[in-house]
Amino acid sequence: MTDKRVKIGIWLIGACGGIGSTVALGLAALKRKLTSPVGMVTELPEFSGLGLVGTDVMVFGGHEVRDVSLLDAVRSSHLESRIFSADLIKSCAPALRAMQKNVTSGVAYGVLPAVAKRGAMTRVRKVSTPARAVLVVRDDLTAFKSRNKLDHVVVVNVSATEPPMKRHASHATYARLCKALGRSGANVLPNSAIYALGAFSANCSYVNFTPSVGMNVPGIEEFALERDVVFMGRDGKTGETLLKSVLAPMFAMRNLRLMSWVGHNVLGNADGANLADPAVKVSKIKSKDQLVGQIVGYKPLTHTSIEYVPSLSDWKVAWDFIHFEGFLETKMNMQFVWTGSDSVLAAPLVIDLVRLAALEYASGRRGRMDHLACFFKDPDGSSKHNFFEQWAGLMEHVQKHGGSS
Repeated sequence: MTDKRVKIGIWLIGACGGIGSTVALGLAALKRKLTSPVGMVTELPEFSGLGLVGTDVMVFGGHEVRDVSLLDAVRSSHLESRIFSADLIKSCAPALRAMQKNVTSGVAYGVLPAVAKRGAMTRVRKVSTPARAVLVVRDDLTAFKSRNKLDHVVVVNVSATEPPMKRHASHATYARLCKALGRSGANVLPNSAIYALGAFSANCSYVNFTPSVGMNVPGIEEFALERDVVFMGRDGKTGETLLKSVLAPMFAMRNLRLMSWVGHNVLGNADGANLADPAVKVSKIKSKDQLVGQIVGYKPLTHTSIEYVPSLSDWKVAWDFIHFEGFLETKMNMQFVWTGSDSVLAAPLVIDLVRLAALEYASGRRGRMDHLACFFKDPDGSSKHNFFEQWAGLMEHVQKHGGSS
């Protein structure tokens, strides 16, 4: 049974973006019984008996650098993409306004140009050093927890994707990192890593739902282990890559030789606008394009492209062409088209990850949550991309700790 005495904070970095605002609307709608938990993995029968925290006792908060509110964001999604009904937004508007009180200005030590273009940057707090930015994030999280009398806070990064990070000698250890971060003008870590350090400094669990580096730095992971916290990432697996991780094992299991796999993705939301920057696009393509070869055990020709098409708004479309060889060297192909709402696919998984991270923390388990690899395109600490193997790992963990078999 769910322990409703526990209050969990869900703190989103990029709170008023497409995913963040959809999470907020989803929590409000679930609490008012205006929707069902379709899309939430943790609502499957296998997870009953774990004592997962209820969505009704989650308290929403977050950082946002743009001058936009949760209510503005969901109304914009309705007008541009028709992914929510006007009636649902109207019913949940009071709750969204209440949640907005827990959304605070972000700290951006070097804002991505694509982010700056999407809205007035009036909600960015300037700081003198990266170390000071970490402390600001820590203090915001500590105040949120205290103000709302929360038992624990789970921080989830759903902000704009960053370009690949240049590795630095100071990344090797936490001590070196601290020294480098204390210098004014230091360009040692991207914002996603600064937020991760802030989360760990506040003893919060941390999930990186983006391809950005987040906590994937040796010195930061060292600090996370010292702080005895829970963490996992990277890059939520919601669409085309999810299908790749399910279909590629089929070819391997049937001994059909993949010759080439080409995927073309078009999307139109803020994530798409950000990915229009070639430097940023590299991070996303890397996480999407690596798994097929790992699953089948050899390297077929693979190519993944991503294009920004503003008219699609929150919808994303993927077209994949799979060329394979069968018996007697006969060449065949499979093609599929995937169309989905980016925010609607991602939001329930964010809620799942918060529930699962809170469960780990409450159960006294710490460190990287390797059993959650099936939620990510590029899971930290794991080279397994076969969805069925990942799911088996999750089910083994769930059953070991009290879930239904």
